[in-house]
Amino acid sequence: MKTKYILPFLALSIIVSSCGHDTNKIINDNPSVSVKVNAVNDNDINSFITASGSIQAVKSANLSTRMMGFVTNTPVNVGEKVKQGQLLVAINNSDLQAKLSQVNAGINEATAAFINAEKDYTRYKNLFAENSASQKELDDMTAHYNMAKARLEGAKQMKNEVDAQFAYANIRAPFSGVVTGLFVKDGDMANPGMPLVSLETPGSFEVIAMVPESKISDIISGTEVSVLVKSMNKTINGKVTEVSTSAKNTGGQYLVKVALNKTDVPILSGMFVTVQFLQETSEKTNMILIPIEALITKGQLSGVYTVSESNTALLRWLRIGKTFENQVEVLSGLGPNESYIISAEGKLYNGVKVTIQ
Repeated sequence: MKTKYILPFLALSIIVSSCGHDTNKIINDNPSVSVKVNAVNDNDINSFITASGSIQAVKSANLSTRMMGFVTNTPVNVGEKVKQGQLLVAINNSDLQAKLSQVNAGINEATAAFINAEKDYTRYKNLFAENSASQKELDDMTAHYNMAKARLEGAKQMKNEVDAQFAYANIRAPFSGVVTGLFVKDGDMANPGMPLVSLETPGSFEVIAMVPESKISDIISGTEVSVLVKSMNKTINGKVTEVSTSAKNTGGQYLVKVALNKTDVPILSGMFVTVQFLQETSEKTNMILIPIEALITKGQLSGVYTVSESNTALLRWLRIGKTFENQVEVLSGLGPNESYIISAEGKLYNGVKVTIQ
């Protein structure tokens, strides 16, 4: 009976031992990954003030109307290029058409009355010169002429008023650009002051940044700045063009406007950025900086691969701080003179063997 159970047990042991031996062989046969490493150094850099902001077009407009009516036509779409004077939104203007007809009829009537009064005034003026009309008769004709002239001028001004209202019934592009927003459709009711369409001129952008009161005194108009576009990890240069002197309507934050230099980076209005203002001081700040390309990100975590004592890759999580162009500040996780992997010629993961180039 004992022999019956011992033989299967020995066979199973041999199989397990063989599997373990094969696994070790596979692990030992894995090729190492060739990597390049950089040593961590302290960097003395100028002090920076950072502020969050957003990109917007230098020339933009939100168009509305000051009349109420149904939208009858929206001949443009979002993203469409338009020229100055092109129709963007049309609002029902039947009441204006009726009023215009009344005004034109009034102008015709006033014109006829003026022509008649002008003839009478000229005739009585000649008669008075020939002593054939009295002074009072001439005065009466003069007054009649002036009133007819005033009524005609009033009728013409009423027409100008109606023509001006037509500008609010037919919303046209004030400048050439791109439609960035269309907030109504055919059949909607347009109300005074309600945004109908937004328009901007592409290619020329600026940044609106908000700076706390503790830092605003260090920012000077005309200063060169670096602007990091967060979604692209790209840096664009710019110049401070406006510095607000009041935070009354901005919740304690001071508005700073930065004009962006021409760039090939495909930026768009509304993108969030971080603006770095160089402080005018001789003091330097000592910090650890590593290239952004060396970072490994997983969700909200950031880290770098280091090389362990047994020459294997080891992922080390970091606490990072400010970004300076293509580098990022390391607050903790790496110390001076430590090394980290900057690039690899294969896939890195915890425990993989590495060979330093």
